[in-house]
Amino acid sequence: MTPAERLHKLEQALQQSGSLRLRDAAALLGVSEMTVRRDLARHKGNLSYLGGHIVSAHSLQNAAQYSVAQEKDHFAQAKKRASQKALALIKPHDVIFIDCGTTLLHLARLIPESQALTVVCYSLNTAEILKDKLALRLIVLGGTYMPSSDSFSGQEALNALDQLSFDTVFMSAGGVDDHAGVSCWNLHEKDIKRRAMQRAKRRYLVVDSSKLGVRRHIRFADLNEFDAILTEQG
Repeated sequence: MTPAERLHKLEQALQQSGSLRLRDAAALLGVSEMTVRRDLARHKGNLSYLGGHIVSAHSLQNAAQYSVAQEKDHFAQAKKRASQKALALIKPHDVIFIDCGTTLLHLARLIPESQALTVVCYSLNTAEILKDKLALRLIVLGGTYMPSSDSFSGQEALNALDQLSFDTVFMSAGGVDDHAGVSCWNLHEKDIKRRAMQRAKRRYLVVDSSKLGVRRHIRFADLNEFDAILTEQG
């Protein structure tokens, strides 16, 4: 198989998954990880290597266009109503995980100050909302700060998640599609989302209906991995 053929095969795989770990790409092609990296370095264009993952260059351009500041007012009332559905599923003394993103900021605001919970998050703006709710215990995952989503990322966060278990995780997404699955804008979120879902008894996807039928380039879950999808419509 020539380098061009290998890159074409990787492009086809990325259409399904959004990103590939380097070792998975090497296994798919039947070559060494060094060969994959060499192919990417010599044939820059449609694919990029970032943080141990191979992604399409187009997805990185799209991620650069996303920011929490720009998104926070889009469909604000719909996001709040979807978060109200999520709030109804929280029980006293639960241990919950709140994903980053503008939708779940509403959930953080809606949690009553008197409600006893343990809340884990990796978003700075979510932590700012929750830190003054003295009845709950707040755990913020650390790592490298990522301004585009106002969140943290890295091995530190993944190591911390390995020590935790959740009653419920509430996930956000940039796109929800019957065929492409559940996707987001930012590559750095993918591993944290996956690890948190693996550590939970219940998983809920909280999105406004504008995300339905939409595909982003970083796929992180199948629809059937969630107990329910919560929107402003129910």
